[in-house]
Amino acid sequence: MINRDGQDPRFRLTFHVEEDDVLLREFLHAKGISRRTLTATKYEGGHISVNGIERNVRHLLQKGDLVAVHFPPEQPSAGLQPEEGELSILYEDEAFIIVDKPAGKSTIPSRDHPTGTVANLVAGKFAREGLPATVHVVTRLDRDTSGLLCIAKNRHIHHLLSEQMMASGFHREYKAIVEGWPEIDRFVIEQPLGRKEGSIIKRIVRPDGQYARTDVEVLRRLQRNGQSLALVKLVLQTGRTHQIRVHMQWKRHPLSGDDLYGGSTEIIGRQALHCAKLGFTNPLTGIYQLFNSDLPHDMQCMISQTS
Repeated sequence: MINRDGQDPRFRLTFHVEEDDVLLREFLHAKGISRRTLTATKYEGGHISVNGIERNVRHLLQKGDLVAVHFPPEQPSAGLQPEEGELSILYEDEAFIIVDKPAGKSTIPSRDHPTGTVANLVAGKFAREGLPATVHVVTRLDRDTSGLLCIAKNRHIHHLLSEQMMASGFHREYKAIVEGWPEIDRFVIEQPLGRKEGSIIKRIVRPDGQYARTDVEVLRRLQRNGQSLALVKLVLQTGRTHQIRVHMQWKRHPLSGDDLYGGSTEIIGRQALHCAKLGFTNPLTGIYQLFNSDLPHDMQCMISQTS
């Protein structure tokens, strides 16, 4: 259970003990709280209580005890300026936020785009609400990719969600419009990806790269002014940088608008890529949640104006 009251804005978890003679340390580890988190809780302004009394991790628990972990307040990153602005939040609870990001907005600040990012706006929201937390981005999208993002409100939640994602527990489904018609309607791309020599941005398929897998399904074949296009669904089984964009270029079907990877900008001025579904198990409730986002206007127009 999560608790945050008006008197203590710190993030707090409570657990009921269901067996006798369990060390508090072992009990909390079984609940997914890492040794690093326990150390931070002890030395950085948090504490652990059992039945309302502060205890150390060597305390022996009994069935029926109520354990509360008061996580230390988090200091916002010095390099992340809180800002006010429009933020499309599809879902929010005490643990995380699901944001629907428009194309043209960065997820986090960079040298070229130090302000106006989703992270800046979320930091502004936290500051406005008096939430002692920093921004923990769980899933990230390229600046010109639209769709769903997950942001954790606490480092412990970030840790749990990141572990789930590494264990392939996330469903990340994208829709894209690619150039040309793939030969078959369903196929899998398993090609390792790595950085292109001499570039800090571009990725390529290379034998010594990291394993990457993308599952592809053609949803609709289109024609526009004599050009063949296809609306495809892509499910990520791994999460490498520019994975979809590089894999589709490797298949000779670059994303429309993706001039970095061989796509034409004649019809659309950004890569026609949208994160349409994001699903995972809420790490605190154990309930699987699936979030959906409709195609943005520019991609809908591409489809409606084709035959």
